[in-house]
Amino acid sequence: MPQQKGWDFTHMINVAIDGPSGAGKSSISREAARRLGFVYVDTGAMYRAAALYVMQHRIDPDDAEKVGSILPMLDIELKYEDGEQKVYLCGENVSRVIRTREVTRCAPIVSAIPKVRQCLSDMQQEIARKNNIIMDGRDIGTVVLPHAEVKIFLTASPEVRAQRRYKELIEKGMEADYEIVLADIKERDYFDTHKPISPLRPAKDSIMIDTSEIDFEQSVQLVVDTIRNKLDARA
Repeated sequence: MPQQKGWDFTHMINVAIDGPSGAGKSSISREAARRLGFVYVDTGAMYRAAALYVMQHRIDPDDAEKVGSILPMLDIELKYEDGEQKVYLCGENVSRVIRTREVTRCAPIVSAIPKVRQCLSDMQQEIARKNNIIMDGRDIGTVVLPHAEVKIFLTASPEVRAQRRYKELIEKGMEADYEIVLADIKERDYFDTHKPISPLRPAKDSIMIDTSEIDFEQSVQLVVDTIRNKLDARA
């Protein structure tokens, strides 16, 4: 990775990026990681894969006991192929199917189960111990990586987030309705901020970044500059 002057590489550098659904965390974090030479970890994709796993086993996602019983067999891998992160569930590439509306609606229910969160948090922390990473999600700075060197809370208005998600779905050739996407985002916001376990909230030492009025390139550069400035100050 690029050797930035003054940064301490005697241990792995962890960057936590949290924020609501549709804030652009994945795409912005992925590109920021590429520019910095860090590994990108999409924890949302991991929870979506877990939700798909539950659906494949025809288990009611509200049945925490049954969901917990299949976790020992859960195998999720993040692989980089042709410069893109792919999600494998038990050896199968599920990168596309985990973005369907059915999985999207199931994921927050499954992710609220304590045993699921613990299982995936263990996987995520193991990745962080071995790599310089940018990890995005909803409780990374508060729960998964509370000692991360840099914590960012990335957000945007619900309307802007809905428009971005709608455009993304259409570009992927998937059917979408803007009003439905907006309703889903608002519902997800409420669910995420009111969860009894690991609710969505900024860590006390997070740097807030609102991308509502800036484009993708500006957002990426702002995140990269924020990370560099924070690490430079700690050097």
